[in-house]
Amino acid sequence: MEATSSQPALFAASVPEPAAERELVRRAQQGDLAAFEELIRYHHPRIYNLLYHMTANREDAQDLTQEVFLKAHAALARFQGTSSLYTWIYRIAINHALNFREKHRRRALEMRLDDMDAGVERDPTFVELRARESPYRDATVSELQKRLNVALQKLSEEHRMVVVLHDLQGLKHHEIAQMMKLSEGTVRSRLFYAREQLRKELAEFAP
Repeated sequence: MEATSSQPALFAASVPEPAAERELVRRAQQGDLAAFEELIRYHHPRIYNLLYHMTANREDAQDLTQEVFLKAHAALARFQGTSSLYTWIYRIAINHALNFREKHRRRALEMRLDDMDAGVERDPTFVELRARESPYRDATVSELQKRLNVALQKLSEEHRMVVVLHDLQGLKHHEIAQMMKLSEGTVRSRLFYAREQLRKELAEFAP
């Protein structure tokens, strides 16, 4: 499959119209590999970015992304279309990431941060710190990215997940609630707490 190679896609393809995606799913469920590869092309970048921010390691994220799409392909016949396809794949990816981190918990904070993703620059904490007048205003983007990624890894699984999905992946509260089987209020509460923790971790960049 094209998108399960060792090199992650760098830019997301344009998301297809719902009707077009349903047709691709229908064809893929009937064994059309080309249709499934097109679905991978649409969703691979965001799944890779999610898994990178959950593992902080490029190689692990690449391997997990491939495993997620292989698992999605094997289970595609059971996809009934009651949710969007990306929501369904995200659930697989989230569960896969949590299982991975549970197995590798001891080295979680020692993981390499060698492939900083541009999505970090959209994080509200990152934007706020870059905008402030402070002795650290001129810190390089890569330095601040690294510190924010380290701070992300210190959050609990639940809190890091909502930050990654909302602030870095751009999903809405109700979409995250659906994926994680939570109320929107819980999602908002976790997001608020997570941002506060990130600000504390990055306090030295404050005025």
